[in-house]
Amino acid sequence: MDDLDDIRSGARPLRADADLDALVERVGNAHLVLVGEASHGTQEFYAWRDRLTRRLVTEKGFGFVAVEGDWPDCRRLHRFVVGDPGGPGSVDDALGSYDRWPTWMWANTAVREAMTWLRAHNDGLPARQRVGFHGLDVYSLQRSIREVVGWLREHEPDLADAAVAAYGCFEPFGRDPFEYARATRWVPDTCEDPVVQVLREMCERHGADGTGDPDERFVAEQNAAVVAGAERYYRTAVRGGPDSWNVRDVHMADTLDRLLAHHGADAKGVVWAHNTHIGDARATDMAEMGMTNLGQIARERHGDDGVVLVGFAGHRGTVIAGQEWDAPAERMPVPPARAGSAEDLLHQAVGDAGSVLVFPPSYDQPRWLRTSVDHRAIGVVYHPDRERWGNYVPSTLGDRYDALLWFGETTALEPLRPEPRDDPEPETAPSGE
Repeated sequence: MDDLDDIRSGARPLRADADLDALVERVGNAHLVLVGEASHGTQEFYAWRDRLTRRLVTEKGFGFVAVEGDWPDCRRLHRFVVGDPGGPGSVDDALGSYDRWPTWMWANTAVREAMTWLRAHNDGLPARQRVGFHGLDVYSLQRSIREVVGWLREHEPDLADAAVAAYGCFEPFGRDPFEYARATRWVPDTCEDPVVQVLREMCERHGADGTGDPDERFVAEQNAAVVAGAERYYRTAVRGGPDSWNVRDVHMADTLDRLLAHHGADAKGVVWAHNTHIGDARATDMAEMGMTNLGQIARERHGDDGVVLVGFAGHRGTVIAGQEWDAPAERMPVPPARAGSAEDLLHQAVGDAGSVLVFPPSYDQPRWLRTSVDHRAIGVVYHPDRERWGNYVPSTLGDRYDALLWFGETTALEPLRPEPRDDPEPETAPSGE
């Protein structure tokens, strides 16, 4: 049997929710399911990730969704989906908090539909059983500073002045965290110690007394952790190399662990992030470059039996992306996949039909899952005419994922609004993500 026959024998049609049965069965008793996307701008990836998540929530008892998004923005959406009386009154109001480029990652019709369903699901549950929505990312330096200081002034005013003084370290550099980061290349002083001290003192007080709303305290502490993580991220980003990527993914993994602990014993979480974050880095050329990622760390910390990694792939179609950072979102063509790539093999084997492939154990995998092949990764910045040189990650798919969802022809997401002219909180991301 050749590779194409092996793919055909392992692929199952994906047309309705019931076609996910084998994948839901594969999840079993795992308490973490990381669900990817091959781009941040493809409708099918978002829609089927949502459909899988609904089944995990209703049938497997998963209690929160954690995403590749900023903590403060996702907190506003969380308050909507759990029905917080002080939260946004509508899903569109909640999604309006995503005002930093690329807004289409979360402010799109697919996410609006997913969050509308989640709110309806939660409305029928006691408050403590409602499914939350949380951001894992590290970019929101200024917003998280404001959240920490505001919470401390209301609840622990004696610590608020110390926090303001500590965070004042960033003030000489304005709104752009890269101004601070570039300055640290030439002077030995950084803001690392003072921002870490704020987090340490908040956590020590958490352990010393149990007063106040534990959920709101957790939110404040997480914002303090974001400030500490962002300081380190931006400081390493200007130096180049893999360190800033690793800082970011370790921060996301640490946040995921804090969420599991906060949700209590037997907590289960679904993660939404790009394939480059959720597919085990050890099965790609990322490892050779000294990079780790969220999927690898989750497996290392929680064991293979407790973690399921689900990737996505597509052959051609359209996508929403920008030609450069901060550029207007565009509907772009995605050309047919490179010859010899994983996507090319899948297309030859099963054509355009949506398919789900649940991988067998490594000792029983066919050759195509045990061989390194190019696997497409489209980022928020994309140039279709450069496909022959970039946008692919050499991957041993059988080690990178536990399952893969395939779509032959894909369509672009539908953003809810145009991109803002000015980015209120600059960031960076690798071109393949």
